[in-house]
Amino acid sequence: MSNQELEVLGRDAGAEGCCPGLLSAPLDEEQAVVLAKVFKALGDPVRLRLLSMIASRAGGEVCVCDLTPAFDLSQPTISHHLKLLREAGLIASERRGTWVYYRLLPEATDRLAGILTRPGGEPLPAAGARCGSVGADA
Repeated sequence: MSNQELEVLGRDAGAEGCCPGLLSAPLDEEQAVVLAKVFKALGDPVRLRLLSMIASRAGGEVCVCDLTPAFDLSQPTISHHLKLLREAGLIASERRGTWVYYRLLPEATDRLAGILTRPGGEPLPAAGARCGSVGADA
């Protein structure tokens, strides 16, 4: 898992973090590239199901041996999907003997929620607002 992804997702970021919310300030190019990787990882139904299965598991972690039977996919394909979730900074893994256990990185999903949430009390731009116009429609 790369340090860049962890920084963008706010694992080590303070309250302000490195990325503004999408609705409060524009993302810079680097932030958009890294966030796109995370959203791409989430953009597959199998990976969404895997993330949900991991996140909702009692005890906070799940063995790959418990994930694989839920899908009509080969074990290497499941491992590939888990690798993409791990590289996106959404999950972590730990090998124990012959099995690998996965757990959600809640700070990653919290960071995504923060990026997608409108700051409280701030109105959205008017629906009819035109680019470059000030005040009433021109």
